[in-house]
This record gives sequence, C-alpha cells and structure tokens, in this order.
Amino acid sequence: MNMKEELKKIQHARSAKDFPHLDLEPDEYVVLHITRSKIGLVLIWLVVGACIFALSFALIFLSNHNSLSNTIFHINDAAIRYFRLIIFALYAIIFVAGFIAQSVYRSNQMYITNHRAIQKVRPSPFVNSTNIIQLSLIEDVSFRQNGIFDHLLQIGTLRMSTAGDETTYTLTYIDTPHDEVKTISHLVYQNKPVKSRK
Repeated sequence: MNMKEELKKIQHARSAKDFPHLDLEPDEYVVLHITRSKIGLVLIWLVVGACIFALSFALIFLSNHNSLSNTIFHINDAAIRYFRLIIFALYAIIFVAGFIAQSVYRSNQMYITNHRAIQKVRPSPFVNSTNIIQLSLIEDVSFRQNGIFDHLLQIGTLRMSTAGDETTYTLTYIDTPHDEVKTISHLVYQNKPVKSRK
C-alpha cells in the first residue's frame, strides 16, 4: 500500500468516527462539513426575546389593578387570573417554538466528501430528507448573496447545479464560503473523467 492509499484509509477512518450517520464508501472521507451561520440562531432568539418582552409588558399591565379598574374594560380579578394563565402558557409555547426553530435551522447541513455531496434537508420538525449527488455530475458551484440583508450579515446561499436534469442543490444562510467554493470546485474537477476536464 502506497502513501496516498494509506492516507485515504486514515482519513476514511477519521470521517467514519466523526460522522457515523453518513454511509461512507471504503475509499471515501469527508473534506468539508458546511453548516448554517450562527447569525440565524441569533435572529431566532431575538424574535423569541421580542415576543417574551411583549408578553411581559402585557403581564405588567394586567398586574396594575388600579389602572384597569378605571378603564372601559372593567376587568375583574377572575379575568385577570385567566389572562395571566394564558400569558404563562404563551411563554412556554414561545420557548418551545424557539428550540424547535433552532433544531430545524441547525439540522440543514451539507457534507462534501472526496466523491459526493451529501445534503441533509429539514424544512420542518416532521419532514427531512437526504440528497446525494456524485461530484462528477456537478457542472457549476457558486455562492450568491441576494439583497442588502445578506451583504450586511455576510451570509448567502451555496448553490451546486448538475447538467441534464438541471437539478440545483442549495444551502441557505451560510457564512461567505470563498475557500469552501474553491475546495468544492477543485474536488468536482478531480472527479471528472480525464477527457471531460477543461
């Protein structure tokens, strides 16, 4: 066994240990593990925080019995207790929704091996899929930023498209992956048949 084959064997063993959920071929190893930007997680919890703040404001308003008794609502103590119960239930729902959104957001990932692109897609808590494409079939690799929001936060969408059926594989909300795009493009080139390389 030469040095190159020995290195591939070591890389495969390491990838199989680090990513046991991937069904790697004997000569396959993970080169890149691409995840979504942490900025998305911050935005999720900012929304949760804003909702909690609004509910807290409503709770403080309900706690002020004197001001409520002078309004046209004339809310009695029983109604106030009922509204408080609803607000506390909404607190729990918002926190659970935040954790679910975080889990779904983080579950969307892409693995680039020396032979394939493996994309884990999870658009909702109860829907998930795995897309696998041979690197030799990929014709274009690009990174796109659309709008001022993407440019300000330095995030965008990684796109890989194939010829023929023109299937496009995308991973949104990732940090600007200039080095990753170069690496993927190089791997695509390496996996092309020698005659088809340009």
